[in-house]
Amino acid sequence: MGTSNYSDEFKRDAVHQITVRGYPVGEVSRRLGVSTHSLYKWLKLFAEPAPMPGVDHEAENRRLKRELARVTEERDILKNRSGFWPACAR
Repeated sequence: MGTSNYSDEFKRDAVHQITVRGYPVGEVSRRLGVSTHSLYKWLKLFAEPAPMPGVDHEAENRRLKRELARVTEERDILKNRSGFWPACAR
């Protein structure tokens, strides 16, 4: 097996064709004469990770804290009422 001598610029251009321009990996592979395995490897190396859309961790934490407070309050109410329930419900 031989090693390829493709420049980083060539690899980045190939990745750009897949990620930005939307060409399928198989088509870019055939057009450039590069194996699909190499293209997938270059994608891992040079593609920018996609940002997670709509994830606001602070807002999610606030929501979860509110929900925890509500559930804790409900539990405490039920726990205090348990003295009035029949023995089988305990």
